[in-house]
Amino acid sequence: MAIRTQSISEPLRSGEDVLRLIEILSLLDAMGLLRIDEPISTIDGGVLRQAADAAAAAGIGRDLLRRMTVGRLGPRGLSAAIEQLHQALNDSPAPLHEAREQLSIFGPEALAALAGSSPASLRRYASGLRTAPDRLAARLHWLARVVAELRGAYNDAGVRRWFERRRTQLAGRAPAELLTGDWDPADEGPVAILELARGLRGGGAT
Repeated sequence: MAIRTQSISEPLRSGEDVLRLIEILSLLDAMGLLRIDEPISTIDGGVLRQAADAAAAAGIGRDLLRRMTVGRLGPRGLSAAIEQLHQALNDSPAPLHEAREQLSIFGPEALAALAGSSPASLRRYASGLRTAPDRLAARLHWLARVVAELRGAYNDAGVRRWFERRRTQLAGRAPAELLTGDWDPADEGPVAILELARGLRGGGAT
């Protein structure tokens, strides 16, 4: 997904709202919920509606979509709606879609190693033949959140290499080295990895 913002249109006015909406679009893309083939040059209410529609189709933020449909949101309500959608996406795994998207990025063997599963199981989850257990769903969602941060700087090959490179911020270890065993997104290592990836959005660590 390409986002090259050239202009901002009504009803969006706040730069913070625009930046948050770009984060939402990146996360929807990494979760496999929204694919935009053409570059987005203008960020406006239509883009927000497109994002809300994509999230609601996966059962995320349906109340928000109803509020947007029923009435016009003022600037304060719009900011709150954007923040609510961002939080809902961060808190809501979508394992069927995320398994498909992460398989397309990492491939079955590498994703199995990162997520603590098997290639065969991941393919079944991605096909909908089986439902991913909650712990694996949480890991797939965490990976999508990291990928959402990285895709602003890297293509998919670069994303894969990023997980393999040793980093001083991780005590000389590569991100992949911290994702072993029965890891949880709330563990110290994954939290540090996500923060490292977020630094890229502000031009920080690479």
